[in-house]
Amino acid sequence: MKILIVDDEALARDELKAVLAGQADIEIVGECANAIEGIAAINRLSPTVMFLDIQMPQVSGLEMVGMIDPEKMPQIVFLTAYEEYAVRAFEENAFDYLLKPIQEERLQKTLDRLRKVKAVHQERLLEIVPPLRHIPCTGLNRIRLMKIEDVEAIFSRPGGIYVIGNDGAEHFTELTLRTLEERTRLIRCHRQYMINPEHIQDIALAENGAANILTLGGRSIPVSRRFLGPLKEQLGIL
Repeated sequence: MKILIVDDEALARDELKAVLAGQADIEIVGECANAIEGIAAINRLSPTVMFLDIQMPQVSGLEMVGMIDPEKMPQIVFLTAYEEYAVRAFEENAFDYLLKPIQEERLQKTLDRLRKVKAVHQERLLEIVPPLRHIPCTGLNRIRLMKIEDVEAIFSRPGGIYVIGNDGAEHFTELTLRTLEERTRLIRCHRQYMINPEHIQDIALAENGAANILTLGGRSIPVSRRFLGPLKEQLGIL
């Protein structure tokens, strides 16, 4: 098993690593101090199992789950110091959790279960996580949580996924277009572009069946022929 640990407390990460150290079939591929680092690590390292703290600043563990590309979703073991209602919900939906401080005997039961279950379907988990209210964006020594309503458009290029704010600035995010399409109200208008319908000022139709969106901020966003029909349908345009 390839393990990723995401917990904002360094001591908690060290304690978990110490308990896992004696397991011959486990490789700890990474550890992260926050959800933003965790999403990047999942994209980069493809862990099979993630031990995820629920209570973290800025983006909680539960919010982080909704930001992960479903095709890259590892099996998740939640970590918490409080046995709250959310933990009971996870238990009812067959997802495991561990209470802090972690007891070695309880962890062993979790590991045994993970070894037996080759794949855990995460659809039911995604049903109970909240929709995305922010898109985490990273810059030089900073993390910016951009509100969905402040997003004008999103586009991809070889360097990654970029969010265009209503100020016209571009911000890098680790989230994939698939995640943003499934977890937000943004609409796909092109293989490389998504648009916030609240920021559409005008749609100019072209003779070749494509179109261009003019945003309230004055930016031109392409609409491909493939996505023009679905876009018009979602906007209620006959």
